[in-house]
Amino acid sequence: QVQLVESGGGLVQPGGSLRLSCVAYGTIFSSRTMGWFRQALGKQREMVASITRGGTTNYVASAKGRFTISRDNAKNTVYLQMNNLEPEDTAVYYCNSAAPMLQEPWGQGTQVTVSS
Repeated sequence: QVQLVESGGGLVQPGGSLRLSCVAYGTIFSSRTMGWFRQALGKQREMVASITRGGTTNYVASAKGRFTISRDNAKNTVYLQMNNLEPEDTAVYYCNSAAPMLQEPWGQGTQVTVSS
């Protein structure tokens, strides 16, 4: 059974950093472009970063220069390093395949709250 487990969220002050992790169980992780998504209260889920199986990355404009996505295929894990966090980054963060047709059931996500 496929399961995505996100962790690493928390409460951080503006300007702070967090590193999120996502472990993919029971799926062919290494062959897929993976993405980190977020959903703020009352808003639609959006993809903020993606990484191909070869390591090519892509970011939404608001994340460029602040977020870094990486992956460890041997551990079936994708990471999101977030620096210089802003209140607008507050959301529940999820990982999944970047391609909608290949997405697995969503995990529980990890809450990121940026507040002073």
